[in-house]
Amino acid sequence: MAQSTELALRLRPEAAAVPELLDRLEAFAEAAELAPGAAHRVALVAEELVANVAMHGKGASFVEVALHLRDGALHLGITDDGPAFDPLAEAAPDTEAGIEEREIGGLGIHFVRNMVRSLDYRRADGRNHLMAVLDAA
Repeated sequence: MAQSTELALRLRPEAAAVPELLDRLEAFAEAAELAPGAAHRVALVAEELVANVAMHGKGASFVEVALHLRDGALHLGITDDGPAFDPLAEAAPDTEAGIEEREIGGLGIHFVRNMVRSLDYRRADGRNHLMAVLDAA
């Protein structure tokens, strides 16, 4: 039988909500008996994605975090009601360029892409839905 552990959280899209997010993720990791590396990765990815909504999702009234542990993988969903924004459509930053030549921004999603197995975006029912799958080990 497959193991299933879940977390569902609805937050205001503001930086002040991040400590609650991290506390709940820590409790989830403990209850799910996640390895420290997996707990750290999912916390970093969730924090980055929620912070992006807080900083860039002008007009969003909420951000929802759903986290499921199934069959050795962490499925992290981030949903918000802000303006349509597909972070995956943004060009990857040129990390080889000197700091003076680099565009500002874009490193957060680049960082997230490198920490997950997969990352998918869709817009449905007036909401942004971002789904990340991470290793649970």
